[in-house]
Amino acid sequence: MTVSLTARDEDGSFGIVIASSSPAVASRCAWLRAGVGASATQNVTNPSLGPAVLDALAAGADAAGAVALAIGDDEHAAFRQLTAVGVAGDAAVQSGSRSLGVNGDAVGNGCVAAGNLLANDGVLPAMRDAFLSADGTLETRLLTALRAALAAGGEAGELRSAGLLVVADAPWNVTDLRVDDHDSPVTELARLLELWLPQKDAYLTRALSPEAAPSYGVPGDE
Repeated sequence: MTVSLTARDEDGSFGIVIASSSPAVASRCAWLRAGVGASATQNVTNPSLGPAVLDALAAGADAAGAVALAIGDDEHAAFRQLTAVGVAGDAAVQSGSRSLGVNGDAVGNGCVAAGNLLANDGVLPAMRDAFLSADGTLETRLLTALRAALAAGGEAGELRSAGLLVVADAPWNVTDLRVDDHDSPVTELARLLELWLPQKDAYLTRALSPEAAPSYGVPGDE
């Protein structure tokens, strides 16, 4: 019920874009940690696997080792899909034998696409390739990848939710956009990203250096 792409940018930031026919997919399935890595946990989702992957990466495991450690502690591993990308750009994925419908993964340089209940086998390679060939910010490239997955057929069912998250130098997600239930969640996600990107740096400055931050531009802040 989910398609995702987990990635590392050349500047060391990490990001995930994800969409599903289930509601609130990003709240359950997308996990990032600054300076450590990123992980998507999906299919019959166990949200605890994402933090487990990040803990293993932080302790020194590579992406493949982190996935193996996390999934090895889950007695229902056959139902899980789990991705990881580490600080070296190494990517790994586990798709359990009981993943749903047309499912699989596509690994690229610093990224991995994964999905289940897909329309066809071409969705994930299209997603990976679009990300690797796209220009612009990490957020823009992630959205390009999601759009390419949809253009290639997407999920077999109707999408209801989507999310796009990026972590960089700060210990929180510098971009965290979520559409929890919508008739056109990817279109809505794109609208939110267009709204957010011009303001992203200002919000980071407000957190780190309030005295140097631009004004809020709201009534009462003249």
